Amino acid sequence: MAGLSGKTALVTGAGRGIGRATAVRLARDGARIAINFKGNIAAAEETKRAVEAAGSTAALIQGDVSLDADAERVVKESLAFGDGRLDVLVNNAGITRDNLLLRMSAEDWDAVLDLNLRGAFLVTKAALRPMMKQRGGRIVNVASISGVIGNAGQANYSAAKAGLIAFTKTTAREMATRNITANAVAPGFVPTDLTSIVPQNVQDAMLKQIPLGRFGTPEDVANAIAFLASDEAAYITGQVLIVDGGMVTA
Repeated sequence: MAGLSGKTALVTGAGRGIGRATAVRLARDGARIAINFKGNIAAAEETKRAVEAAGSTAALIQGDVSLDADAERVVKESLAFGDGRLDVLVNNAGITRDNLLLRMSAEDWDAVLDLNLRGAFLVTKAALRPMMKQRGGRIVNVASISGVIGNAGQANYSAAKAGLIAFTKTTAREMATRNITANAVAPGFVPTDLTSIVPQNVQDAMLKQIPLGRFGTPEDVANAIAFLASDEAAYITGQVLIVDGGMVTA
């Protein structure tokens, strides 16, 4: 519990799935949680109750982080909630708009790149100044194995997550002298609302490719994020931690 005691963490897209599990795990480690959500207030309130049940405090901060003004405001409200501190940023907000490349619309391409990549850029940029002022911080970006190996039907999502990985590495290089680390986690297939549209036959085929013989859980990913956000990971930056049950070994 004491690992993040007195610290403030902002988790974007924390209304459900990996975001909610991460908020709860960081709360259990002692952090105050700024819960960002785009529109589903009921889901965000459920996350808040879970954070409080884990023994911490939370603030609900609505905002579309793909928009400049919203991203700035989300960080400012997080700082106000944290008494001027922002110690951990988890860029988790994301969407999918899957389709084969030849059938993918420019609108679906833009929507995924805007939230999954531009959103992380905007929130990170806003968070860096207070982190630099306090001489430290942890940034964890939620990527995907689709950004590592690609995935048919996900040209937009794979490109966004590959870009997020490169963005993570660059942030790590630029911020290392300020004691700010930046790392990414790359989950494999994790059953959430985001992946619920994947056909059962595709899920069955994917399961056969996982050496551990099961799909991941949001908590599996949250545990990896919590490690990278902790003092134990102080000498780790610019890395991609794949959480996929052994599906990708290269």
